[in-house]
Amino acid sequence: MTLPENATPRASGGTMRRIDWETFRHIAADADTTLPIEQSAAWDAFDAAVDGREPWGRLVYSASDGTPRALISLTRMSVRGFPYLWARHAPVWLGAEPTAEEEAELRELLVQGVRFHDPAIVFVRLHCTHSAPELHELLQTMPHDRTIILNLDREDDEAFLASFKSRGRRDVRKALRNTELTFHDETDRAEQVFGELYQILLETGDRDGFHAAPEDTYRTMLRTLGTDHCRLYVVRRNGGEALAWSIDTLWGDGAAHYYAASTAEGRRSLAADALVYKAGCWLRERGARTWDLMGVGSERTPELNGVGSFKAKFTADGPVSVPGPWDLLVRPRVYAGLVKALELKHRAEAGVAAARSRIGALRGGVGDDSDAAAQQ
Repeated sequence: MTLPENATPRASGGTMRRIDWETFRHIAADADTTLPIEQSAAWDAFDAAVDGREPWGRLVYSASDGTPRALISLTRMSVRGFPYLWARHAPVWLGAEPTAEEEAELRELLVQGVRFHDPAIVFVRLHCTHSAPELHELLQTMPHDRTIILNLDREDDEAFLASFKSRGRRDVRKALRNTELTFHDETDRAEQVFGELYQILLETGDRDGFHAAPEDTYRTMLRTLGTDHCRLYVVRRNGGEALAWSIDTLWGDGAAHYYAASTAEGRRSLAADALVYKAGCWLRERGARTWDLMGVGSERTPELNGVGSFKAKFTADGPVSVPGPWDLLVRPRVYAGLVKALELKHRAEAGVAAARSRIGALRGGVGDDSDAAAQQ
């Protein structure tokens, strides 16, 4: 592998090898490390069930003395027909935080191994603590390198509520006084109810500016991760109309607030706020001790500032920095072509949107005076 002239020097003498799930799991346990669910065998079943994805393999990076330093599970995916690997929330570093030199060595060994075992791969997406010139912004997915992590290791539900900021406690208590709001663990009937809930996700996406995945992706996630590792929580009005919901994952003593959505009424009634509290209580009962609310705004992703303001209500500790995802190039020329193709696509989409806007403006000016008055 040829590194840029200003690349971080690599550590000396580390190694990387492929391992099976049992070895992977035991190494994490021996290091007293809770794996992210995306690095678990449970996630393999999800990847295997989604078109265009498949588990690729597991790796351990070891220091020169043979001590395991990081674990990586990779999923093979594709963008515009070109394959890439995604190490979701990985490498998982064991023990001390990695140095820049260790991260550089891991990346070099990873690219060498990928080129040998799967030369069609264009890039690897992985998380890094230290910046480096060989790391590139993601092609399409919005990253996050700041998040809110709640401590669920509390004596009881009231102690959990007491850990919120004052405005978080105020909003949750106000919502709980609303007797119309009812709270439900609907994991066991997810298949029957998710059609209704998906419409709320589409509404949330329109409001907050994101595109939801196809409905079957969420159904597949709930089904393949199973009830031990994936929960569906819902707030309804008097047990009927859904106002807010969330999908939360569990692995070991760690939980993640993977997806959430609410109607406009759900936001006005603070149903979404109360759901964070109720879901946290339920997850604590199931053994979770930490709960990642999955992303807030930062210099890199100011688009998440709005949702970050909402999430920040639920802890007095504030957001924490986490390793952000980056694209590591394996075939630089092909990657450069993908960047150009996506730029052209975005320009074309922007042009179509501008044209539609102009046409709409022209049509709006054709009506008679009564029409214009009605629009004001």
